[in-house]
Amino acid sequence: MTKIDIFSGFLGAGKTTLIKKLIQEAYTGEKLVLIENEFGEIGIDGGFMKEAGIEITEMNSGCICCSLVGDFTQSLGQVLEQFSPDRILIEPSGVGKLSDVIKAVQKVESADVKLNSFTTVADAGKCKVYARNFGEFYNDQVEHAGCIILSRTDGVSHEKLDAAVALLREKNPQATIITTPWSQLTGGQILAAMEQQSTLAAELSHLAENSCPVCGHPHEHEHHHHHDGEECHCHDHDHEHEHHHHHDGEECHCHDHDHEHEHHHHHDDEECHCHDHDHHHHHHADDVFDSWGVETVTVYSQEEIQHALEQLDDQDRFGMVLRAKGIVAGGDGWIHFDYVPGAPDVRQGGADVTGRLCVIGADIQKPELAALFRIEL
Repeated sequence: MTKIDIFSGFLGAGKTTLIKKLIQEAYTGEKLVLIENEFGEIGIDGGFMKEAGIEITEMNSGCICCSLVGDFTQSLGQVLEQFSPDRILIEPSGVGKLSDVIKAVQKVESADVKLNSFTTVADAGKCKVYARNFGEFYNDQVEHAGCIILSRTDGVSHEKLDAAVALLREKNPQATIITTPWSQLTGGQILAAMEQQSTLAAELSHLAENSCPVCGHPHEHEHHHHHDGEECHCHDHDHEHEHHHHHDGEECHCHDHDHEHEHHHHHDDEECHCHDHDHHHHHHADDVFDSWGVETVTVYSQEEIQHALEQLDDQDRFGMVLRAKGIVAGGDGWIHFDYVPGAPDVRQGGADVTGRLCVIGADIQKPELAALFRIEL
């Protein structure tokens, strides 16, 4: 029997860190295969996982929700046939829809293959802003999770943590929500929460009940025309967008597909340049998010990378950067870095075959990013 665990979560939530913890503390003795899908041109996380001796299939050709019918299901079948693992860990793109991934896995379920868990990792300090700005993708990950694991809770006030839990619970009344800092839990405790079968059964039932019988998509779009000429009348949950007013009075320049500007005011300290999309359509991640990835032999100092990551908070200059990560050569070793808004992380690490970096966001300005990292386009 092969168990399949899906680890969903928005950009930079901490999926890879969680998987590492489970590998070290909960999956010991099992034959594992990790399947990653990176949104963007360059896969970075694979190098981290190879050190643990795990076979990796990286699919960098596009967002997982755009490739379900083709390469993802085929790749999953090939992994099962080639490796016959005890467990497959699937780490979709941070901007993939969990409902799409679940459906793809269900296509290969059999007497020997079991969809064991589907978990969403959510940054406790960013639930509100991501749900507001990228709700079509973020909310799907939350709504379809059997277990929601909050990350970075040890740096969040009780009031903000309560608000995050309330927001998540409103979107998913049934999932188990883990709020305890990971350092205080064992991998076994986390895995036990992920594998609650009652929640799993309820979610499978919920997914079936809320999917269109014709096209299989969640009820979130209208008048989707099928190849056989049959029209599907699914309904959008969000019928209109309102002007959001924020306590600090900062203005957010949001764009719909026609690039008309609306003004949203935020409750928190962040200004966002988000997308107000026409919710009569089912969007793919590559309609909303941009990525820029390069390989480079440029040598950096840790101070230079730290400074560059701190600059990424400047949305007027670089666009809305949601995630950056890389492995680059340093003067006396190799530099590994990660970035989510307001939280750069720079450290020394092992060498890679060449330097690589990737930036993901909305309306990102690639020439400015290239200049920042001294890359010639």
